[in-house]
Order: sequence, then structure tokens, then C-alpha cells
Amino acid sequence: MIEERMSRLEEQVAFQEDTIQKLDNALAHQQQQLMAAERKIELLMQQLQKIEVSQPQSTIDEKPPHY
Repeated sequence: MIEERMSRLEEQVAFQEDTIQKLDNALAHQQQQLMAAERKIELLMQQLQKIEVSQPQSTIDEKPPHY
């Protein structure tokens, strides 16, 4: 009886350790994806700022060129 309980507990621990390792790997992968996305967003923000700086400021009352 005790050996059977010990065996079940060992199986549970092994399963939990495997699950924890898989979750740790998934979390590490997601962290890498998040960091890559943050870098891309930062680059896009920099590009947008360059475009905004290079565009002339127009006024609201400015007439279109065909007038």
C-alpha cells in the first residue's frame, strides 16, 4: 500500500516537473517574442517621427492645390 502511494506520488512529481519545464520554455519563448515586438515598435516610432519632422506643417484653412 505504501509503495503504491509512493509510486503514484513519484509519477505526479515527475509529471509536474515536466509541466513546469514546458511552461518555463513557453514563457521564455513568449518573452523573446515580446522583446522583438517592442524593438519593432520602437523602430516604427522612430521612422514615424522622422516622417512627421520631414513633412511641412499645413494649416487647417489651407486650400487644396486645384483651387
